[in-house]
Amino acid sequence: MSRRIFILRHGETLFNSQRKLQGHCDSPLTELGVSQARSVGATLKSFLTPGKFDIYVSPLGRAIQTAQLICDEINVSYDALISEPRIKEYSLGDWEEHHITDLIEQTPELFEQRDWFIHAPNGESYNDVTQRLTDWLDDLPNDECDVVVISHGLTGLTLRGMLTAQAYDDIWQQTIPQDAFFIAQDGQLERVNCVLDEVES
Repeated sequence: MSRRIFILRHGETLFNSQRKLQGHCDSPLTELGVSQARSVGATLKSFLTPGKFDIYVSPLGRAIQTAQLICDEINVSYDALISEPRIKEYSLGDWEEHHITDLIEQTPELFEQRDWFIHAPNGESYNDVTQRLTDWLDDLPNDECDVVVISHGLTGLTLRGMLTAQAYDDIWQQTIPQDAFFIAQDGQLERVNCVLDEVES
């Protein structure tokens, strides 16, 4: 069997909670997002063999914050994190920092498409992102270490689709949870749900 690739999304951010698009801009994790990251880390720990995995993290702040919380749970030094710009989120161009509801009002017909995210003016295309992900996958060490990817919603579903040879339309029907992660191996995909601790209101 080939190595496993664990695909994680960052926890909920301030912009997520406000329904604002992020792309290459950033906002910090909410209290719920912190809880999500910790629960993902606690669940992930049981799947990993010490010294037999590498952790790649997007350089965007929300992914780094999530990665550090996960490191705390799996007892790994932050120094073990490998910053990898090729797994960062799609650039959403002119739409970044805009409320989704405002964009829907401006171009309602566009939002009937499942892949509406990647039609932002001056944003990245699907081909742009699949190319950088392919380059990254090709550069991974040729060993048996598992790979943990701490990335983003759209980039994560794109990577999942690539690793399991999904049809384009099927890729955009996937969910992008922040309280679960996915394991890709030998063309198959498994979802692992994580139990959240209660967040005080």
